[in-house]
Amino acid sequence: MSENSRALPGHIAAALASAGGSADTAGQPWAGRNLAGESAYHNFEQDDGLASPAYTAAIASLRQGIGSEAAVVESLATARIFIPIVATAAQVESTAEGHYADKESDMSLVTLTGPDGRRALPVFTSTAALERWHSTARPVAAYAARAALSAVAEEASMLVVDPGADFTFVVRRPAVWALAQQRPWLPSYQDPRVAAVVEATAAPAVAVVAVRLDAGSGVAARDAAGATVPGGGVGPELRLTLSLQSGLTEAQVNALVGELQSRLSANELFAEAVDSLEIRLQSAAHQQDPS
Repeated sequence: MSENSRALPGHIAAALASAGGSADTAGQPWAGRNLAGESAYHNFEQDDGLASPAYTAAIASLRQGIGSEAAVVESLATARIFIPIVATAAQVESTAEGHYADKESDMSLVTLTGPDGRRALPVFTSTAALERWHSTARPVAAYAARAALSAVAEEASMLVVDPGADFTFVVRRPAVWALAQQRPWLPSYQDPRVAAVVEATAAPAVAVVAVRLDAGSGVAARDAAGATVPGGGVGPELRLTLSLQSGLTEAQVNALVGELQSRLSANELFAEAVDSLEIRLQSAAHQQDPS
Protein backbone atom coordinates (compact mmCIF):
# COMPACT_ATOMS: atom_id res chain seq x y z
CA MET A 1 0.00 0.00 0.00
CA SER A 2 1.54 3.26 -1.12
CA GLU A 3 1.56 6.02 1.49
CA ASN A 4 2.87 8.66 -0.93
CA SER A 5 -0.02 8.25 -3.36
CA ARG A 6 -2.81 8.29 -0.76
CA ALA A 7 -4.86 11.48 -0.62
CA LEU A 8 -5.86 12.84 2.76
CA PRO A 9 -9.42 12.03 3.85
CA GLY A 10 -11.71 15.04 3.68
CA HIS A 11 -12.04 15.36 7.45
CA ILE A 12 -8.25 15.42 7.87
CA ALA A 13 -7.85 18.01 5.11
CA ALA A 14 -10.57 20.12 6.72
CA ALA A 15 -8.89 19.93 10.11
CA LEU A 16 -5.61 21.03 8.56
CA ALA A 17 -7.27 23.87 6.72
CA SER A 18 -8.83 25.18 9.90
CA ALA A 19 -5.79 24.71 12.15
CA GLY A 20 -4.59 28.11 13.23
CA GLY A 21 -7.56 29.87 11.69
CA SER A 22 -10.12 32.02 13.49
CA ALA A 23 -12.89 29.43 13.19
CA ASP A 24 -13.37 25.66 13.08
CA THR A 25 -14.53 23.61 10.08
CA ALA A 26 -18.14 24.47 10.86
CA GLY A 27 -17.35 28.19 10.84
CA GLN A 28 -17.68 28.57 14.61
CA PRO A 29 -15.14 31.04 16.08
CA TRP A 30 -12.43 29.67 18.35
CA ALA A 31 -12.56 32.86 20.47
CA GLY A 32 -13.92 32.27 23.95
CA ARG A 33 -13.93 28.47 23.63
CA ASN A 34 -12.16 26.17 26.11
CA LEU A 35 -10.37 23.51 24.08
CA ALA A 36 -8.65 21.60 26.84
CA GLY A 37 -10.94 21.17 29.82
CA GLU A 38 -9.79 23.23 32.78
CA SER A 39 -6.93 24.96 30.95
CA ALA A 40 -6.55 26.71 27.64
CA TYR A 41 -5.31 24.60 24.76
CA HIS A 42 -2.05 26.50 24.56
CA ASN A 43 -1.59 27.20 28.28
CA PHE A 44 1.37 25.30 29.75
CA GLU A 45 2.70 27.92 32.15
CA GLN A 46 2.54 25.51 35.11
CA ASP A 47 4.02 22.59 33.18
CA ASP A 48 6.79 20.70 34.99
CA GLY A 49 8.27 19.24 31.80
CA LEU A 50 7.80 15.67 33.02
CA ALA A 51 6.22 12.80 31.09
CA SER A 52 2.47 12.24 31.41
CA PRO A 53 1.78 9.67 34.17
CA ALA A 54 -0.94 8.10 32.01
CA TYR A 55 1.47 7.61 29.10
CA THR A 56 4.20 6.28 31.41
CA ALA A 57 1.76 3.77 32.90
CA ALA A 58 0.48 2.68 29.47
CA ILE A 59 4.04 2.11 28.20
CA ALA A 60 4.96 0.20 31.37
CA SER A 61 1.96 -2.10 30.88
CA LEU A 62 2.84 -2.62 27.21
CA ARG A 63 6.42 -3.55 28.09
CA GLN A 64 5.14 -5.99 30.68
CA GLY A 65 2.97 -7.68 28.06
CA ILE A 66 -0.33 -6.74 29.71
CA GLY A 67 -1.04 -3.49 27.84
CA SER A 68 -1.89 -2.64 24.25
CA GLU A 69 -1.02 -0.23 21.48
CA ALA A 70 -4.57 1.13 21.66
CA ALA A 71 -4.10 1.99 25.35
CA VAL A 72 -0.83 3.81 24.61
CA VAL A 73 -2.44 5.92 21.88
CA GLU A 74 -5.42 6.60 24.15
CA SER A 75 -3.04 7.91 26.82
CA LEU A 76 -1.41 10.20 24.27
CA ALA A 77 -4.77 11.70 23.32
CA THR A 78 -4.83 13.73 26.54
CA ALA A 79 -1.08 14.05 27.09
CA ARG A 80 1.09 17.09 26.64
CA ILE A 81 4.10 16.36 24.47
CA PHE A 82 7.02 18.45 23.17
CA ILE A 83 7.76 19.09 19.52
CA PRO A 84 11.43 19.91 18.78
CA ILE A 85 12.12 23.11 16.87
CA VAL A 86 15.63 23.84 15.60
CA ALA A 87 17.32 26.81 13.99
CA THR A 88 18.24 26.44 10.33
CA ALA A 89 20.31 28.86 8.27
CA ALA A 90 18.13 31.03 6.04
CA GLN A 91 20.98 33.14 4.66
CA VAL A 92 24.73 32.52 4.79
CA GLU A 93 27.47 35.09 4.11
CA SER A 94 31.23 34.75 3.87
CA THR A 95 33.56 36.75 6.11
CA ALA A 96 36.70 38.64 5.06
CA GLU A 97 38.71 35.65 6.27
CA GLY A 98 36.87 33.32 3.91
CA HIS A 99 34.71 31.69 6.57
CA TYR A 100 30.96 31.24 6.32
CA ALA A 101 28.53 32.46 8.95
CA ASP A 102 24.76 32.46 9.34
CA LYS A 103 23.35 35.89 8.59
CA GLU A 104 19.74 34.87 9.22
CA SER A 105 18.14 31.73 10.62
CA ASP A 106 14.66 30.27 10.75
CA MET A 107 13.06 27.97 13.30
CA SER A 108 11.67 24.78 11.81
CA LEU A 109 10.21 21.43 12.73
CA VAL A 110 12.46 18.39 12.71
CA THR A 111 11.32 15.40 10.65
CA LEU A 112 12.84 11.94 10.31
CA THR A 113 12.93 9.59 7.34
CA GLY A 114 12.34 5.89 7.94
CA PRO A 115 13.93 2.96 6.11
CA ASP A 116 10.90 2.79 3.80
CA GLY A 117 11.22 6.47 2.88
CA ARG A 118 8.25 7.66 4.91
CA ARG A 119 8.58 10.81 6.99
CA ALA A 120 7.98 10.92 10.73
CA LEU A 121 7.67 13.71 13.28
CA PRO A 122 9.65 13.13 16.49
CA VAL A 123 7.85 14.13 19.68
CA PHE A 124 8.91 13.84 23.29
CA THR A 125 7.07 13.16 26.52
CA SER A 126 9.47 15.26 28.63
CA THR A 127 11.97 18.07 28.21
CA ALA A 128 14.72 15.76 29.54
CA ALA A 129 14.04 13.21 26.79
CA LEU A 130 14.20 15.94 24.13
CA GLU A 131 17.44 17.39 25.52
CA ARG A 132 19.10 13.99 25.50
CA TRP A 133 18.15 13.59 21.84
CA HIS A 134 19.01 17.12 20.65
CA SER A 135 20.63 19.46 23.14
CA THR A 136 19.96 22.66 21.19
CA ALA A 137 16.37 22.01 20.08
CA ARG A 138 13.67 24.24 21.50
CA PRO A 139 10.84 22.27 23.13
CA VAL A 140 7.40 23.49 22.08
CA ALA A 141 4.60 22.12 24.24
CA ALA A 142 1.47 20.88 22.51
CA TYR A 143 -1.28 18.36 22.89
CA ALA A 144 -1.05 15.23 20.76
CA ALA A 145 -3.91 16.32 18.49
CA ARG A 146 -1.97 19.45 17.53
CA ALA A 147 1.21 17.42 17.03
CA ALA A 148 -0.72 15.00 14.81
CA LEU A 149 -1.98 17.88 12.67
CA SER A 150 1.58 19.21 12.46
CA ALA A 151 2.74 15.79 11.28
CA VAL A 152 0.12 15.70 8.53
CA ALA A 153 1.00 19.25 7.51
CA GLU A 154 4.64 18.19 7.18
CA GLU A 155 3.59 15.15 5.11
CA ALA A 156 4.82 12.90 7.90
CA SER A 157 2.86 9.68 8.31
CA MET A 158 4.05 8.77 11.79
CA LEU A 159 4.83 10.21 15.20
CA VAL A 160 7.98 8.81 16.82
CA VAL A 161 7.62 9.16 20.59
CA ASP A 162 10.87 9.63 22.53
CA PRO A 163 13.46 8.62 19.91
CA GLY A 164 16.75 7.75 21.56
CA ALA A 165 15.08 6.84 24.84
CA ASP A 166 15.09 3.48 26.58
CA PHE A 167 11.94 2.67 24.59
CA THR A 168 10.61 4.44 21.51
CA PHE A 169 6.97 4.07 20.49
CA VAL A 170 5.92 4.69 16.88
CA VAL A 171 2.41 6.01 16.27
CA ARG A 172 1.39 4.88 12.78
CA ARG A 173 -0.58 6.84 10.19
CA PRO A 174 -4.10 5.57 11.12
CA ALA A 175 -3.48 6.41 14.78
CA VAL A 176 -1.99 9.79 13.83
CA TRP A 177 -5.16 10.59 11.89
CA ALA A 178 -7.29 9.44 14.84
CA LEU A 179 -5.35 11.72 17.20
CA ALA A 180 -5.75 14.61 14.77
CA GLN A 181 -9.52 14.06 14.81
CA GLN A 182 -9.58 13.43 18.57
CA ARG A 183 -11.42 10.15 18.13
CA PRO A 184 -10.76 6.62 19.51
CA TRP A 185 -8.45 4.27 17.61
CA LEU A 186 -8.09 0.52 17.30
CA PRO A 187 -5.14 -1.11 15.50
CA SER A 188 -6.21 -2.77 12.28
CA TYR A 189 -5.45 -6.26 13.58
CA GLN A 190 -8.07 -5.73 16.33
CA ASP A 191 -10.61 -3.77 14.31
CA PRO A 192 -13.76 -5.80 13.51
CA ARG A 193 -14.57 -3.41 10.65
CA VAL A 194 -11.31 -4.34 8.93
CA ALA A 195 -12.00 -8.05 9.45
CA ALA A 196 -15.46 -7.64 7.90
CA VAL A 197 -14.01 -5.86 4.86
CA VAL A 198 -11.40 -8.58 4.33
CA GLU A 199 -13.93 -11.39 4.67
CA ALA A 200 -16.34 -9.72 2.26
CA THR A 201 -13.57 -9.02 -0.24
CA ALA A 202 -12.22 -12.57 -0.15
CA ALA A 203 -15.64 -14.26 -0.20
CA PRO A 204 -16.10 -14.29 -4.02
CA ALA A 205 -12.77 -16.07 -4.52
CA VAL A 206 -13.71 -19.78 -4.43
CA ALA A 207 -10.04 -20.76 -4.15
CA VAL A 208 -9.85 -19.01 -0.74
CA VAL A 209 -10.90 -21.52 1.90
CA ALA A 210 -10.33 -19.27 4.93
CA VAL A 211 -8.80 -15.94 5.96
CA ARG A 212 -7.22 -14.94 9.26
CA LEU A 213 -6.02 -11.56 10.50
CA ASP A 214 -3.25 -11.15 13.08
CA ALA A 215 -0.76 -8.53 14.18
CA GLY A 216 1.94 -8.20 11.54
CA SER A 217 5.59 -9.05 12.01
CA GLY A 218 6.48 -5.37 12.45
CA VAL A 219 4.14 -4.53 15.33
CA ALA A 220 6.64 -5.62 17.97
CA ALA A 221 9.53 -3.32 18.88
CA ARG A 222 12.69 -3.63 20.96
CA ASP A 223 13.85 -1.50 23.84
CA ALA A 224 17.41 -0.29 24.36
CA ALA A 225 18.32 -3.54 26.14
CA GLY A 226 17.08 -5.65 23.22
CA ALA A 227 13.94 -6.93 24.94
CA THR A 228 10.91 -7.45 22.69
CA VAL A 229 7.88 -5.23 23.35
CA PRO A 230 4.52 -6.26 21.79
CA GLY A 231 3.82 -2.88 20.20
CA GLY A 232 5.29 0.38 18.98
CA GLY A 233 7.11 -1.10 15.99
CA VAL A 234 7.31 0.38 12.51
CA GLY A 235 7.24 -2.75 10.28
CA PRO A 236 4.23 -4.53 8.71
CA GLU A 237 1.18 -3.89 10.89
CA LEU A 238 -1.44 -6.35 9.64
CA ARG A 239 -0.90 -9.99 8.61
CA LEU A 240 -3.46 -11.57 6.32
CA THR A 241 -3.17 -15.36 6.16
CA LEU A 242 -4.97 -16.97 3.22
CA SER A 243 -5.77 -20.68 3.23
CA LEU A 244 -6.02 -21.74 -0.40
CA GLN A 245 -7.29 -24.77 -2.21
CA SER A 246 -4.61 -27.29 -3.12
CA GLY A 247 -3.47 -27.65 -6.71
CA LEU A 248 -3.33 -23.98 -7.71
CA THR A 249 -0.57 -22.99 -10.09
CA GLU A 250 1.86 -20.21 -9.26
CA ALA A 251 0.20 -18.00 -11.88
CA GLN A 252 -3.25 -18.63 -10.36
CA VAL A 253 -1.99 -17.80 -6.86
CA ASN A 254 -0.29 -14.61 -8.06
CA ALA A 255 -3.43 -13.51 -9.90
CA LEU A 256 -5.64 -14.22 -6.90
CA VAL A 257 -3.39 -12.35 -4.46
CA GLY A 258 -2.97 -9.42 -6.84
CA GLU A 259 -6.73 -9.09 -7.31
CA LEU A 260 -7.35 -9.29 -3.57
CA GLN A 261 -4.73 -6.61 -2.83
CA SER A 262 -6.18 -4.34 -5.50
CA ARG A 263 -9.71 -4.65 -4.14
CA LEU A 264 -8.61 -4.06 -0.56
CA SER A 265 -6.58 -0.98 -1.51
CA ALA A 266 -9.64 0.43 -3.28
CA ASN A 267 -11.76 0.07 -0.14
CA GLU A 268 -11.84 3.44 1.66
CA LEU A 269 -12.22 2.01 5.17
CA PHE A 270 -9.41 -0.50 4.68
CA ALA A 271 -7.08 2.08 3.11
CA GLU A 272 -7.60 4.49 6.01
CA ALA A 273 -7.48 1.91 8.82
CA VAL A 274 -4.51 -0.20 7.69
CA ASP A 275 -1.00 1.20 7.76
CA SER A 276 0.82 -1.71 6.11
CA LEU A 277 -0.10 -5.24 5.08
CA GLU A 278 1.74 -8.53 4.72
CA ILE A 279 0.16 -11.61 3.15
CA ARG A 280 1.00 -15.20 3.99
CA LEU A 281 -0.26 -18.19 2.06
CA GLN A 282 -0.99 -21.71 3.22
CA SER A 283 -2.79 -24.66 1.72
CA ALA A 284 -6.10 -25.79 3.13
CA ALA A 285 -4.13 -28.55 4.85
CA HIS A 286 -2.24 -25.79 6.75
CA GLN A 287 1.06 -26.40 5.00
CA GLN A 288 2.93 -23.10 4.91
CA ASP A 289 4.00 -21.81 1.50
CA PRO A 290 6.50 -18.98 0.95
CA SER A 291 4.58 -15.83 0.06
